[in-house]
Amino acid sequence: MANKSLFSSLLAKLPRATIRNQAGGPAYQFEPKHALAQFAATGCFDGTFYADAESQLDTLKSLIAQVNDNVFLAKLAIYSRERAYLKDMPAALAATLASRDTVLFHQVFDRVIDNGRVLRTLFQMIRSGQFGKKSLSSSLQRAFQRWLNSTSVEKLLSASIGHDPSLRDILRMARPTPLDNSRRALFGWLTDKDVAKWTPASEADLPEQVRLLVEFRTAETAEQQIALLNGDGRLKARWDLLADTAKGAKVWAAMARTMGPQALRMNLNTLQRHGVFDDAAMVQTVANRLADENEIRRSRQFPYQFFAAYMNVSDEIPHVIKAALHKAAEIACGNVPEFPGPVVIGLDVSGSMQSPVTGNRGRGGTTKMRCVDVAALVAAAILRRNPDSVVVPFDTQAFEAKVDPSDSILSLADRLAKYGGGGTDCSLPIKQANATYAKRKFAGIVLVSDNESWVYQGRPYFYGTNGSTGVMTEWQQFVQNQLRLHGGDFDGPKLICIDLQPVQTTQAPERSDILNVSGFSDAVFDVMAAFLKNDAGRFVKEIEAVTL
Repeated sequence: MANKSLFSSLLAKLPRATIRNQAGGPAYQFEPKHALAQFAATGCFDGTFYADAESQLDTLKSLIAQVNDNVFLAKLAIYSRERAYLKDMPAALAATLASRDTVLFHQVFDRVIDNGRVLRTLFQMIRSGQFGKKSLSSSLQRAFQRWLNSTSVEKLLSASIGHDPSLRDILRMARPTPLDNSRRALFGWLTDKDVAKWTPASEADLPEQVRLLVEFRTAETAEQQIALLNGDGRLKARWDLLADTAKGAKVWAAMARTMGPQALRMNLNTLQRHGVFDDAAMVQTVANRLADENEIRRSRQFPYQFFAAYMNVSDEIPHVIKAALHKAAEIACGNVPEFPGPVVIGLDVSGSMQSPVTGNRGRGGTTKMRCVDVAALVAAAILRRNPDSVVVPFDTQAFEAKVDPSDSILSLADRLAKYGGGGTDCSLPIKQANATYAKRKFAGIVLVSDNESWVYQGRPYFYGTNGSTGVMTEWQQFVQNQLRLHGGDFDGPKLICIDLQPVQTTQAPERSDILNVSGFSDAVFDVMAAFLKNDAGRFVKEIEAVTL
């Protein structure tokens, strides 16, 4: 039986909105820890619809200053990297720990700095002085030295891709003492030192993978390069270390066979340009790898990754490969948990949701994946696993979504993302549920948005009952109606607000029946499912549960 005294107290008085959001609408302020967690799960340090890169950095630094809990910062850095799959935010949190608590910095370093890209980002942030001292202290040097000496040859070679800073800059600043002649020769090669300066090491001490890479780059024929990629002691190097010297389509085909699942998925257009898909057998090989069920389930790949690949492939990509991306997304939906009952999914399709989900990075660097595309995919994934649910796209009107259950998840997401483009009224999906679906039982409502609601009842910047937001006014009616419909042993519906952008405000404050969560990784689905099942785990608690 529902706790009637609890829900009567929740419904008795709606909380007054305490602040205006970036769009000017009434909103509620997050506590500093929660606001920082929102940033750590979505932040990109690139311009969004409402904030430029500089203001995001200023906000992040302000929130860090307010959170006087270094253990939480350490756990948040790990969560941001391991569960939200971000790169810049975890590096920023690690850089903060480098100046606030070196013991914790060393504890999290190896888990957060897990590849050369993040290593170079951390080095850049420390050198900028934005998070403390500009130079590497002896303690920080030890962390960089440990990484440089202990990481694999393959990872070091991958880390050599990129500049400003380059791996050579890091090696010259960190000055690691090589553990043996093999590592001494490798450091000399990576920093372009004359071989005479490698003493007591020599070219003979170079790791086998480096010697194979050099041999590949200097090979005179395609056959020689293919032999290096296919041989028993085969060359294991990222494709972009090989690309400049690859001799023709057959070599590119051999490179495609050695690519990992992510590299393969992200470089379909590159393979097309280099003639790999002129070979029907290679087309089928790539398609089979993309839709390998065991690999997708083992690596817990999320449909988002396949949707991004699908959106970016050129028209020339063979249909078989596009079909494989559809199949892969369907398989990846198996990683999305089932909910304890159907939900109403509010899908924000307003104008601000047209902005790139990872921010504006300038020409050539900005993703085609918009916030609305991610939101549509989240809605489609929930719908696929919970088919009795209802999707309500909205801006300042609620649209009737025509959803064909037989469509693939990528087609569903593509169709849903085409609605809207106007202002934002986040109360509309709940209002729609209270009217059109008033006789249906739901476990709750999921709003997928950038949380910048500024319209209610057709009026800009308008408050709801008792000075609350429109979302809270409509939510109160929804709760009352669902308690009446369910009766008996029902703990009450839950409202989940998923935010896709780094903001400090929400349309519904945290409480026992309301969850605010950020990001779009599989971690968000796990938190949602637990919350709907009355599990105690919430967003900030999920972060605090991280083991150091």
